[in-house]
Amino acid sequence: MSPAASPLASISVGVVVERRKADSPWVDFIWRGIAVLPDEPAAQPWTVLREQDGTTLFYAGSATVDLYPSETARYRDNLASGSPSIWTVLSPSEGAWPYTLTAVTADPAEGEGFTEAADNLVEAVPMPEVLREAIERFVAEHHVEREFVKRKRGRADPEALARRDHEGGQE
Repeated sequence: MSPAASPLASISVGVVVERRKADSPWVDFIWRGIAVLPDEPAAQPWTVLREQDGTTLFYAGSATVDLYPSETARYRDNLASGSPSIWTVLSPSEGAWPYTLTAVTADPAEGEGFTEAADNLVEAVPMPEVLREAIERFVAEHHVEREFVKRKRGRADPEALARRDHEGGQE
């Protein structure tokens, strides 16, 4: 996505994060995004939603799922996958909590792109029905089928690849 591009639609969501006690000598907890909630709850970020058997669920905060007309083919593929997902991204933080909510997206390629920073926690969570319907409407309204154009490569010149003698001997 180009930094200059602006979304045509944004859908507000809340993100639920799970912290589970780890069975590991190296880390105390395992963190992961587990759900998105339609709309923004009235709760403050990092509010405890439930504690049970070494697992705590937090409302991590709100974010927006931004929709761009240029990405409708990816949204359509996500919707057609049989289990449409929303990708949640948590990045390490030096604040009171070990992670901060960085992004939420319906674009599988963008979600994958966030994994390039190896310390980001990126999870594909189930897409709520309300979001699925809104994204389907967006795709129906803005999708333009683009013809795939395969590039044609020029033929290699075998003479250009041949070994040549240089003045003063061979290399």
